[in-house]
Amino acid sequence: MFVFEGVNKVYPNGTVGLKDVSLTVQDGEFVAVIGRSGAGKSTLIRSINKMHTITGGSLTVDGIEVSTLQGAQLRALRRRIGMIFQSFNLVTRTTVIRNVLTSFVPDLPFWRSALGIFPRSCKIKALEALDKVGILEKAYVRVDQLSGGQQQRVALARTLAQNPTLILADEPVAALDPVTARQVMDDFARINEEMGITVVINIHHVELALAYARRVIGIRDGAIVYDGPASQVDEAVLDRIYAGEAHEAV
Repeated sequence: MFVFEGVNKVYPNGTVGLKDVSLTVQDGEFVAVIGRSGAGKSTLIRSINKMHTITGGSLTVDGIEVSTLQGAQLRALRRRIGMIFQSFNLVTRTTVIRNVLTSFVPDLPFWRSALGIFPRSCKIKALEALDKVGILEKAYVRVDQLSGGQQQRVALARTLAQNPTLILADEPVAALDPVTARQVMDDFARINEEMGITVVINIHHVELALAYARRVIGIRDGAIVYDGPASQVDEAVLDRIYAGEAHEAV
C-alpha cells in the first residue's frame, strides 16, 4: 500500500509537478493515471520510488516515509517496486535472458556482476519470468531482433524476476501499435490478477485505461480532479480532466 498525503512537487525551475495530492492505493489494485501531456502523470508515478523527490507533504510505501530514504534503504525499497518505461531500457545488442538477468545484479557479489557470471538459480528465475509473459522461446535471441511489443515484454519479465509487490509503468504502450498495445496490457492485467501484484500505469490512451484498470486517477495541472471506478468515467469526467481538449484513444 502507498499513501500520498498533501504531496507537492515543485521543480527547481518553478514548474509545479504535483499540487496537494492525497490518495491511497491498496495492495492488489490496478490503477490507471490519465491526463493531458504535462499534467503530472509521470511525476506522480516517479515519486513513489523517489525517482522524483517530493517537496512537500508525506508519501509512504507500506508505512515507510519515502522522502527520508537514502542509500541502502532506498535501494531496498526499489527492489520491491518494478519500473517499466516507454523506451524499454534494454541492452539491444545482447540476448533477452541477459537483459532479464540484470535484475539480479544488486543482489550479487561485485565479481559476479562485473564478469556477468550468474548462478543457476538466477537463470531459472529469469526463464520463469520470460515464460510468464509468453516469450520463453526468445530467451537466447538478441533483443534487437524483437518487435517493440516483444521488447516491452522482456522489460516486464526483467521486472517480474525481481519479485516486486508493486509495478509502476510510465507510458508502457505509447510506442506500440494498437494491437500490440492491447497484448501488453493483457500481460499487465494477468500479472495483476494471477500474482496479486499492484499495478499503477500512467497511460494516455483513455480507452485502454477504461478497458483494463478498475480504478482511474485523473490529473490536471498537478492536481487530482477524478479518483474513482473506471466504470464511472463519462464525458463529463473526461472534460474535467482534459479541459475539453481531445484525448487519445486506441
